[in-house]
Amino acid sequence: MNTIKSVASQKTLNIVFIVALLVVIGYIFFLKPSKIVYVDSSKILAEYKGAMEAKQKYTAKTSVWQANIDSLTSEIQSAIKKYERDLAVMSKKEQELSKQLLDSKQRQLADYQRAIQENARQEDMKISQAVVSEINAFIADYGKKNRYQLILIANQSGTIAYAEEGLDVTHKVLEEMNKNYKSK
Repeated sequence: MNTIKSVASQKTLNIVFIVALLVVIGYIFFLKPSKIVYVDSSKILAEYKGAMEAKQKYTAKTSVWQANIDSLTSEIQSAIKKYERDLAVMSKKEQELSKQLLDSKQRQLADYQRAIQENARQEDMKISQAVVSEINAFIADYGKKNRYQLILIANQSGTIAYAEEGLDVTHKVLEEMNKNYKSK
């Protein structure tokens, strides 16, 4: 009889253990609050002070480059006007030399414009990569600090079609990023 009670008691303990385990598993998978959030990348890029400052620096550089191009273009236009004005009084040899000089200056300007465009493209890529790397590093640290399981990136192409209210932490991330940026 003691053996039967012992077996029944053991079965009861096993059932209690299994039910408790199911409750814990159910809590972990179904009742535990979600630790998945997302940030809007376009908002971060538009409102992060580090990105705005990088864009201002890039714009300042490109303005200087454009001013140089404008200056050279103006010089060539003045030289063309002078050539056209003096054409009647120049000898055939002088006309030919002046025309070659103007052609050379125009080719140099075109080469300079291409070089500046390439330089601007590379500078834009370098700045963009630096800002994106900084943002990604911050978001990774932010996720670890706040114990998120996953932080998704929403963008204009619609990678997140729907998200429950409260999962967008863009404002919180931006606030903390900008606060940290001020202190640099």
